[in-house]
Amino acid sequence: MAVFYARPGQVADGYQIGILCAEWNIPFIPGDLNNASTFDFPIRYLAVPGAVGADVLSGNDSSFAEMFVTAARQLEREGVRAITGNCGFMAKYQQAVADKVDVPVLMSSLLQAPMIARMLGAHRKLGVLVANKSSVTDQLLASAGIADPDQIVIEGLDHRAHWNQVILQESGVLDEDRMCAEVVDTARDLLVRNPVIGAFLLECSDLPPYSAAVHAATGLPVFDWSNFIRYIHDAVAPRSYDGLF
Repeated sequence: MAVFYARPGQVADGYQIGILCAEWNIPFIPGDLNNASTFDFPIRYLAVPGAVGADVLSGNDSSFAEMFVTAARQLEREGVRAITGNCGFMAKYQQAVADKVDVPVLMSSLLQAPMIARMLGAHRKLGVLVANKSSVTDQLLASAGIADPDQIVIEGLDHRAHWNQVILQESGVLDEDRMCAEVVDTARDLLVRNPVIGAFLLECSDLPPYSAAVHAATGLPVFDWSNFIRYIHDAVAPRSYDGLF
């Protein structure tokens, strides 16, 4: 039998993945990172008071890094084995948080971009759908490890009416069919303009619900944040295999 030890101040245990949560007024539908039913393993959600999601998304968040570091340390003390966030633009905190904890940190789905681009080869490009294109800077991309922006083609969803209303203006009401149509149309349009795209990466934590629809419409591989978290989960909590030999 194993021996277990209590952690000071603990109220629960068994969480492998911790998610640092900025403040949003957005419906979290199944598939969204902030919907616990998206995952088949427990998630420790931790609100970061004062970290306004709209400020993270727009870049008005110069004082947030230490707030996320403090919250990440709390998650580590609680026993999580990997830490992520709930906005792809949190890539700007990647190094600051990773340097202060001893567990893997993936603050943004954009961290996948260099790997995917290498998988595709030089004759292909990675199409990246982002929540707000105007906030994508070279510094943000560099924070995610994207040293060569020419490997990717970025398109924002901020010009889409329902997306803008729900995600950027935070109206609090989401029409799933309408949102899905806007995401798919954006991916299709980007592919028409850039037929060298060989895969899509969905930056935003609100985009995984539409990955299957983008794949069906384009026929291309679609990488998103929820699958990235599953990949990391399998690394920090490996499953055992049963079968016949």
